Amino acid sequence: MIPDYQTLMLPLLKLTADGQEHRTAAMVEPLAQQFGMSEAELTQTLPSGGTVIGNRVHWARTYMVQAKLLESTRRGYVRITDRGLALLRENPKQINVKLLDRYPEFEEFKRRTKQEASTDSVAESLETIAETKLATPDELLRSTIADLEAALASELLDRILASPPSFFESLIVTLLLRMGYGGAREDAGRAIGKSGDGGIDGVIDQDPLGLDRVYLQAKRYKPDSGVSEPEIRAFSGSLGAAKASKGVFVTTSYFTRPAIEFAERHPFKMVLIDGAHLSTLMIRHGVGVRIAETLHLKKIDEDFFLED
Repeated sequence: MIPDYQTLMLPLLKLTADGQEHRTAAMVEPLAQQFGMSEAELTQTLPSGGTVIGNRVHWARTYMVQAKLLESTRRGYVRITDRGLALLRENPKQINVKLLDRYPEFEEFKRRTKQEASTDSVAESLETIAETKLATPDELLRSTIADLEAALASELLDRILASPPSFFESLIVTLLLRMGYGGAREDAGRAIGKSGDGGIDGVIDQDPLGLDRVYLQAKRYKPDSGVSEPEIRAFSGSLGAAKASKGVFVTTSYFTRPAIEFAERHPFKMVLIDGAHLSTLMIRHGVGVRIAETLHLKKIDEDFFLED
């Protein structure tokens, strides 16, 4: 029998107890051996192409990263945190979603999931729906999609933080071009990086001659390090020096209230995009993500059954 993702959490965390980096994919086989899985179970696949056990290990890892028991060190690798080691010292019988609720970061992750679900008029989280059985099947489907996208959004930010600064600057240019800024011209945007003038990281030309430009600033900060007012003020100075009237400031973290208020009252048009908004835009416009599987939800064609 293939263990569910919650059953896999504790054994997965124990495999990382040595404090070293571990490749997530490399831990699948040892976990399968612990649970006595057969070769058929080990190779059982999903419609999207991956294995069932690999998918469940991925989700066990994702949830524990959200709870800060594990940390993503680079693409496909994790390492146990001090919090994870402290939990192992408690010798828990099992790690599950209910236990992870003790950690505020995991509660915040669930809150984001609930917010995503509420945009489709589904206020309950996936866990609540499963417990109460009050939701209709289509509501459960939408909530499940919201749960998947919330996890994907968080993983996107982890990947960005593990990448070089120059990658982040190029990503922002790619995202704005994908959103339609600069028209259909492939050369409408460019990252400037260290060669930039006064803290400008990228430029989008809205017209072929570059008469109307959008200037970009990208700050790759950890989630708990907010962008403050002085940084927004410095960006506005860069816009003034470039004789620009439009700017987009993007961060992987968040903006402090004074930073937001400064941008709102400044004569230049400045758009602030925080980490949550950034990951949402990337998913919506297909930047850094791909479609793994397409599901078709069908309903009765009433016109087909109309009598003449």
